[in-house]
Amino acid sequence: MTIASQTQQIVDQAITSRRSVRAFLSTPVDKSDVEQILAVASRAPSGTNTQPWKAYVLAGRPLQQMTAEIVDAFLNPAPDASYEEEYTYYPTEWSSPYKERRRKVGLDLYGLLGLSKDDRAGMKAQHARNFKFFDAPIGLIFSIDRTMGVGSWLDFGCFLQNVMVAARARELDTCPQAAFNQFHQIIRRHTAMPDHEIVMCGMALGHADPNAIENTLVTERAPVDSFTTFIGV
Repeated sequence: MTIASQTQQIVDQAITSRRSVRAFLSTPVDKSDVEQILAVASRAPSGTNTQPWKAYVLAGRPLQQMTAEIVDAFLNPAPDASYEEEYTYYPTEWSSPYKERRRKVGLDLYGLLGLSKDDRAGMKAQHARNFKFFDAPIGLIFSIDRTMGVGSWLDFGCFLQNVMVAARARELDTCPQAAFNQFHQIIRRHTAMPDHEIVMCGMALGHADPNAIENTLVTERAPVDSFTTFIGV
């Protein structure tokens, strides 16, 4: 096997083995590993090298305090509380094939967990696990300056993908979580994030629990010919 083919195999494996893990072990992750992952990820391309990404890394007691407040706000919202998203992640109206894909992944996950569509309490409890970073030892919060445009959000996506692939290269797992955007006010208090930054998403980082049934979920991907038009190739 040539060096080129070995490199291809390693890179492809890091990318294709990435998945959204929803149950983590308590095994600690070294700060140096997190720093290396972020350093590698920062090689992502960005328009005119703006590098619009910002990251907040939480662990230990600070992580526990923030997640406890968010979980409580989600499960027991105060009558006068307002937890509005700072930006719209999903469409207001769903169309095919996106509606069917979204429905399938939800049904597949809840099916593994033994939750029926009528078990609203069970589904809400599972959703609340998002806000504990699924018990991962590291919780990442990513933000972007409000002045940045759509192009910078695309750049940020490249950075986030790099974070997840670099984590896989170190046999670590992740779960990107847009759900945290809703609780940006709480996040600001715990991270001292300035008002000129928008909470983009959170991300759990750690070692996947191999015995958790939800971690057996492998989502499907559409074949290349379903989303690609080759012209002159």
